[in-house]
Amino acid sequence: MKRVAVIGTGQFGHHHARVYAEMDHLQLVAVCDLNAANGQAVAQQYHVPYVADYRELIGKVDAVSLAVPTIAHHQIACDLLSKGIAVLVEKPLARTLAEADEMIAIARQQQVVLQVGHLERFNPAVSAARRIINKPRFFEGHRLSVFTPRSLDIDVVMDLMIHDLDVVLSFTQSEVTEIRAAGVPILTPKIDIANARVEFANGCVANLTASRVSAERVRKLRFFQPNQYISIDYATQETNVVTVNHTPQGRPDFAMQMLTGERDEPLRIEIESFLAALNGAPVLTSGEDGRRALALALGIVAKIKEHAEKIGVPFVG
Repeated sequence: MKRVAVIGTGQFGHHHARVYAEMDHLQLVAVCDLNAANGQAVAQQYHVPYVADYRELIGKVDAVSLAVPTIAHHQIACDLLSKGIAVLVEKPLARTLAEADEMIAIARQQQVVLQVGHLERFNPAVSAARRIINKPRFFEGHRLSVFTPRSLDIDVVMDLMIHDLDVVLSFTQSEVTEIRAAGVPILTPKIDIANARVEFANGCVANLTASRVSAERVRKLRFFQPNQYISIDYATQETNVVTVNHTPQGRPDFAMQMLTGERDEPLRIEIESFLAALNGAPVLTSGEDGRRALALALGIVAKIKEHAEKIGVPFVG
């Protein structure tokens, strides 16, 4: 039976603890947080010990979920990976590519699992769309949220857009050749709204918008491929497909289909994937995957800064 712990008991960490506590083929050993009130509350709810220092977990666990602010990902993950402890780290993988590279190198050296919490990869709607992927040519994505005081240590590109960046990268399987982007801070010192246009070597283009200061919550990704239009609604876990068939008369015939699958909580699927990887299954969102998404996100932020300087607006964040 694998022994696991959760480090960081904020919104995401709390859900990790809940999912682990509901599983009967592992042992949730402890939860950890520098904030004693938060940590103790979650520990009490799931009837496990609370620890303030993650280093107390070394030698007591086989794996952890790491759901602390991004600034702390590198140090904690490297400490644990070097001790042979598998890590499921929330996105983004790290602050910089150098940090990401060190995390990946240690995991490889120690032959231990490093998985990145790109949650939407495990969304049943994404899994359904993946089954029919065939040379996607154009993506249009909108990820909009109402403002909440969480994840304000990072900008909206790292907070929200990175989900869609990871999914698009996994669908296109092509190198990025050009990035154009713009964004602005609204309620925080960092970028709160951003739009990016990304071109790939295979000719595919992705146009993605992310906002954390919107009046409504939207989670949609649409894409076109030869003779098909696919619409993914992450929130409802629905994937709609419109296929164009050409009739002998030359008129297009449109066939509509909803790809159905068993609805499930993406976090549960993600954690089950992590636990399977501990037993030798492939890591579905690897450190290398996390690095690719991080590299693209950093490139977008750099382009936003470049655009802001060009129009004479001081860049903040």
